Amino acid sequence: MERYTPIFVDISGKSCCVVGGGRVAERKIKGLLHAEAQIKVISPEVTPTLQQLHHDSRIQWLARSYRNGDLRGAFLVYAATDHSEVNTAVVQEAEDAGILVNDAISSERSTFITPSVVRRGRLSIAISTAGAGPVAAAEIRDTLEQQFGDEYETYIEFLYQMRMEVKARVSSSGIRAKLLRRLTEMDVLEKIRTGQFEWWTEEQIGDWISHNQEDV
Repeated sequence: MERYTPIFVDISGKSCCVVGGGRVAERKIKGLLHAEAQIKVISPEVTPTLQQLHHDSRIQWLARSYRNGDLRGAFLVYAATDHSEVNTAVVQEAEDAGILVNDAISSERSTFITPSVVRRGRLSIAISTAGAGPVAAAEIRDTLEQQFGDEYETYIEFLYQMRMEVKARVSSSGIRAKLLRRLTEMDVLEKIRTGQFEWWTEEQIGDWISHNQEDV
């Protein structure tokens, strides 16, 4: 049984290589773009969407077949062609160089897999079946997308901003932890859902922190 350790990796500004230019490669590249990676695509042909991304200078495109050595300097790699022998060669080079690699044809040859993801601003919920059931993972994602609506983007952003304010204003780590826990016990999420929420002013934030510090 395959086992993976769930992690979220910061690839902003890091070099990522995608070998292949079809629909599968396009999906992988969209995920990399969301993470603000530096993307190099190697494929004789690419989809119209990828052509436009190259035209807009959002990705680098080498319009040729993969060659050994193309992965030099990459942080992670997607082998996303529909040719097993090409993907195998890409995986081999990546493994020899200690580079994380995903084979779109075979999860068994991959050192990482890309989960289905629900995104709501800073909130990311990842779903994986370890390659056993991509359709099931997609169905679970659809369920979670209904459960965690757009209101969570505002809610998580509120918690983030309050966390930054509490860290800046409260020196005690113990008191900070209690204040942040108290935030999650409030009815902020329900107010967002019902349209009653308003962003707090600097004065309101200060008053809330001062008042709640007295009780912890």
